[in-house]
Amino acid sequence: MPTTITYKIPNISCGHCVHTITSEVSDLEGVKSVVADFIAKQATITFEPPATEDKIKSVLAEINYPVAG
Repeated sequence: MPTTITYKIPNISCGHCVHTITSEVSDLEGVKSVVADFIAKQATITFEPPATEDKIKSVLAEINYPVAG
């Protein structure tokens, strides 16, 4: 069963950021959807194994969009 989590990402500031996050996180096996919002500075990600929260956070950090908190 898929899990959906919304992450606060303070570095999101434009459409390019949204595209980068959507593209990179969507490449992870098990990620079903990515909806990033630069106005709300967050991304809602739906995933199931083999994707994990740790893998998603790691990819976000690697592309310079670390999760807040």
